[in-house]
Amino acid sequence: MMKTSIARRGGRLLAAFLFLLLAALPLHGALAGGPTLTIAIAGAGAGAERVFDRDALLARPDVVTVDVPADIAYGRPMRYRAVPLASLLGIDDFPPGTMLEGVASDGFTAQLPPELCLRTGPDGAVAFLAVEPADRPWPNLPGKEVSAGPFYLVWVRPEASGVRSEQWPYQLARIVASDDPLRRWPQLAVEPGLAADSPIRAGQAVFITQCMACHTLNGAGSATMGPDLNRPMNPTEYLTPAGLKRLVRDPRSVRTWPGQQMPGFDPAMLSDADLDRVVAYLGHMAGRKAP
Repeated sequence: MMKTSIARRGGRLLAAFLFLLLAALPLHGALAGGPTLTIAIAGAGAGAERVFDRDALLARPDVVTVDVPADIAYGRPMRYRAVPLASLLGIDDFPPGTMLEGVASDGFTAQLPPELCLRTGPDGAVAFLAVEPADRPWPNLPGKEVSAGPFYLVWVRPEASGVRSEQWPYQLARIVASDDPLRRWPQLAVEPGLAADSPIRAGQAVFITQCMACHTLNGAGSATMGPDLNRPMNPTEYLTPAGLKRLVRDPRSVRTWPGQQMPGFDPAMLSDADLDRVVAYLGHMAGRKAP
């Protein structure tokens, strides 16, 4: 009897040891919690931030199959399981002067006008949060060793509402409501006396959408991928207009290094007219360096 009791006690001790050992190990596969996306729009009156789990998103009743004929990240047609972004925002309207930021895990930050993100009708662009299933991973992005997942903001009919290439953030981690960039960062503003139809003012708008996804200017911006484009020197101070435009169109044709990340912007992403406007804005801001 004593031997049996000792054996049982030893078995219990071993079981307890194994339980503690397993509890201390990191969880993997089906046991691990899936990736999550945070939406924080409390400043717009929608309450506290909410966290959405990948598997819960894919189990929602409003999940649909979305076909994207010209995917910006992959450069080819893609098909996704996705949820309408408007249904995740939890709000029908935003206060004037609000901008949404789509923040990726690598520091890329897309500026997303709320009126675009809330669209659900059949006539214009509609935003969808594409979700990468655990058992059916997406292919790697061209030239990269990662996919666009686990969360990727894609658009149906983007051309109908003027959605730009930098408004397709992949590896999305957070969607945050904030003030309009010009209210939040006055150091982005052009000279107040410029005419309303000035190409420099138009260049400011293009810069905020297309360039601030990666860059800051005068310290303004949330992105952390690229350098500041006015401090200490503005690119118009050390590149010719032709050289700067070539850098935007094909960065590797101007200079290259192992850690280079900047993609080229072809005319479908950034028209020649818009490129001229951005260069004009940068040249103007070279004379408006904020301390």
